[in-house]
Formats: sequence, structure tokens, C-alpha cells
Amino acid sequence: MWVQIAILVASYLIQYATAPKQKKPKPALFSDFDFPRCDEGTEKSVIFGQVWSPDWMVLSVRNQRSKAIKSKGSKK
Repeated sequence: MWVQIAILVASYLIQYATAPKQKKPKPALFSDFDFPRCDEGTEKSVIFGQVWSPDWMVLSVRNQRSKAIKSKGSKK
């Protein structure tokens, strides 16, 4: 029984040592997204709530950041 446990531990260590290291994924850039923009002269409507719209557009896009927000916390 101890031999089987030793083989199990040894195989786990060999597998962990020979596994390929994973690379961190790059953060998504703002240029990666394709937002449909409205054309000049197109009617714009404001909808409050949820509704199905056959023709939708993006009027504005908020500020997309790629850096982490760091703060020291709130102090009195």
C-alpha cells in the first residue's frame, strides 16, 4: 500500500514539474470591440427599462480602462 502511495505522489510531482506554464492573457483593448455607431440624421430615442428594438445603436461608450484602480482606502 505504501508503495502505491509513493508512486502516486511521485507521478503527481513529475506531472507538476513537466506541465507547461500558462501565459497570462492580455487585457482586451478598446479597439477590439466593434460598436455600431449612429449615422448623422438618424432619429434617436431614449428607452427606460427593457424593450426589444429592431434597430439599435450606441450613442456613447463609457471610459474603458486597462489599468487596475488602486486606492488607499477611506480614512477618517
